[in-house]
Amino acid sequence: MNHSPKHALSVLAVPAFNDNYLWLIHDGSHAAVVDPGDAAPVLAALQAHQLTLSAILLTHHHADHTGGVATLLQHYAVPVYGPRNEAITEITQPLAENDVASVPELNLQLRVIEVPGHTRGHIAYVREHDGRNGAPWLFSGDTLFAGGCGRLFEGTPGQMADSLGKLAALPDDTEVFCAHEYTLANLRFACAVEPGNEALQQRVNIDTEKRQQGLPTVPTTIALEKATNPFLRYREPAILNSLKVVGKLTTDASPVEAFAALRMWKNNF
Repeated sequence: MNHSPKHALSVLAVPAFNDNYLWLIHDGSHAAVVDPGDAAPVLAALQAHQLTLSAILLTHHHADHTGGVATLLQHYAVPVYGPRNEAITEITQPLAENDVASVPELNLQLRVIEVPGHTRGHIAYVREHDGRNGAPWLFSGDTLFAGGCGRLFEGTPGQMADSLGKLAALPDDTEVFCAHEYTLANLRFACAVEPGNEALQQRVNIDTEKRQQGLPTVPTTIALEKATNPFLRYREPAILNSLKVVGKLTTDASPVEAFAALRMWKNNF
């Protein structure tokens, strides 16, 4: 049965907790929710916009991304997509690299990218450009943030560097819907690491103004991240030099060692 969406798809940010974003992908009628850490704001948003939930999409097992699933399932009997390699009891559709999460009610297909690092089984979802639907979308969970990346709770620096490399290889115009409003703190660190980056200075001004107006700084884009995010730029001479100046890196370090040193510096920044 082929459902045709009522409208073009759009993405609604549903704020939760202190700094989480739960994402509702919808067509004005049906919706899929990404990482519903809390059911209450999702149910309120569905009601306010007169949307019916059709699917739940999870990137990883942390409670601020999965905590609302059980309650949502009491209201809506829907499939739950999530990482094959993580123990999340509610998952009905386990996903691995290059699998497609399909939500027929929205005529939505999301390709899965395995991005271990923050957790061992973390996945991201990409809606690819097909000539009709505008810019591609990336739902990156806690792997790629605006101006930063997730902490390495379970994975290795090498895994995270590889995962971010996969995401950086997406088209420049890909809109990045990450799961937290950490941007200004991330950019403060980025400025300490790469003070001469003019694109970064410009971004700080723009994103600071957004926050002063109470606006989210996300989505960002892959192009902007490649220009300003130190965790995608850890091979840049200026960043390597900063790591050496503060005594966190030796001259003969490998790129992965540089990435690990950068993440350690951020942990304690």
